[in-house]
Amino acid sequence: MTVGWGTVTNDLTLQGTVAADPAVPLKATAAGTVDDVYVQQGAAVASGDLIYDIRVETPQDPVQTTGADGAVSVSQPPPAVRFERVYAATGGTLSALGVIHDQAVTVGEVTGQVAPPSYAVTGSIDAQQLYRIQNRPTEAQVAITGGPAGFTCTDLTITTPLAGAGQSAAAPSDPEAAPGAGPSSGSGTSFTCQVPAEITVFPGLAASVTLAGGRADGVLVVPTTAVEGTAQSGVVFRRTADGGTEEVPVTLGLTDGTSVEITGGIDEGTELLQFVPGAGAEEDGVQFGANCVAQPDGSVVCS
Repeated sequence: MTVGWGTVTNDLTLQGTVAADPAVPLKATAAGTVDDVYVQQGAAVASGDLIYDIRVETPQDPVQTTGADGAVSVSQPPPAVRFERVYAATGGTLSALGVIHDQAVTVGEVTGQVAPPSYAVTGSIDAQQLYRIQNRPTEAQVAITGGPAGFTCTDLTITTPLAGAGQSAAAPSDPEAAPGAGPSSGSGTSFTCQVPAEITVFPGLAASVTLAGGRADGVLVVPTTAVEGTAQSGVVFRRTADGGTEEVPVTLGLTDGTSVEITGGIDEGTELLQFVPGAGAEEDGVQFGANCVAQPDGSVVCS
């Protein structure tokens, strides 16, 4: 095959699922007892709405007094009282509220949940696919199976859990555990993007998600079958004058899974083997297509 000019459109299509955005916890802001509860479970709330308040008592120092007869007495004044308010952190439905009047609460205790009315499309990305989206897009094109027309899903995030994520900071380590073993071991990379409010969706719907990884026009391209390596750097195989082959290191750009951009190492018109010698086979004679066979030198003979 001959190296030539072409266009590479790096669109990565993934499968996702529509899910309701996670509920936002309602946390006690002080240690004390619940005083008044202003909203009932199941009610619609807006961000900043007052849900309940907490009565906080602070003990005062004893007061020492001396009477006319010189006798000293010590009295304990009543505690100072203040009220801390707990507000909804987001708008939605107060899906859970677990406090009543006079209930004791502690700082940071989760006492309720607010379920937002928004949805997201989520899914997983194989590790090798990350090479195709090193310039991370901020939005994606989504098509809902059996749903509305395709739309733009915004606020795209691609997340890979850090080692130790989800474990307690105080949890003792197990010296006998295998390296990498643990609650977060094996967790893959995932993506999430927000469904616009005007789009009607339901949890559990399947979605096709397309991430735009870039487009390169008027660049040197070769089939991916001709390159050993798929990202950043690779090796191609050039025919020599004596009928043999030689390896040529190249630098790689975008790929669409079928063709790959060559950014350096070879020029237009270079004659290359169409298939990497031995690729896809552990022995000679592997079929490439209906009537094509790869030869030991990397060439392909078709009948």
